[in-house]
Amino acid sequence: MFVPKIYRVEGDEWPRRVIREHALATLTTNGTEFPHATHLPSLLAPETPPDAPLVGAELLGHMNRANPHWRALADGTPALMVFQGPGAYVTPAVYRVDPAAPTWDFVSVHVRGQLRPVEDREETLGIILATVAHLEGALGDTWDPTSSLDYFRQILPGVGAFRLEIEAVDAMFKLSQEKDDKVRQRVIARFEEGDGRHRRLAELIRVHGGDADRHGAQA
Repeated sequence: MFVPKIYRVEGDEWPRRVIREHALATLTTNGTEFPHATHLPSLLAPETPPDAPLVGAELLGHMNRANPHWRALADGTPALMVFQGPGAYVTPAVYRVDPAAPTWDFVSVHVRGQLRPVEDREETLGIILATVAHLEGALGDTWDPTSSLDYFRQILPGVGAFRLEIEAVDAMFKLSQEKDDKVRQRVIARFEEGDGRHRRLAELIRVHGGDADRHGAQA
């Protein structure tokens, strides 16, 4: 992913947040005729220390074994995982300047690495349970899967789990940094009138939108 300097974030804190808060990732790998792409839940391995670098850590994920994508995977498959944060259209009407052009503010994190399919059934079950615990803790009602473990084992033959060792991370936080502060404040005000996605973008612009003052013109 091409990330102009003005839209970059330093360190792993914010990319880690996106991975944690937007767990439905897109896994892409090369195919013989066209790329494979599968939407699936993914998370950092639970044993990853909270302050550990992302490079060198592992992502866990799983998909349906009936998916042709699964059959195309092998040890060491180069892979890209895309985590898409909030995004929204920005109308030039909020700029109050002329000429102007519309744009889209968004947050995206791309993680590259080598993928290893998991063949061991107990390890696969462990990845599923780690995924449930992560999603229930963040988005659910802390549902306890204990009473459903027999059911999990019944459907386990149809589940393909994998580990992806992270080799590189690209994060793009495009949040109106190229606009002056008065325009950014108008974008924030418009987004604060919207739904949760828009309001989350408004919060992120408040945190990151002033980067233009430090980076200067768009790189």
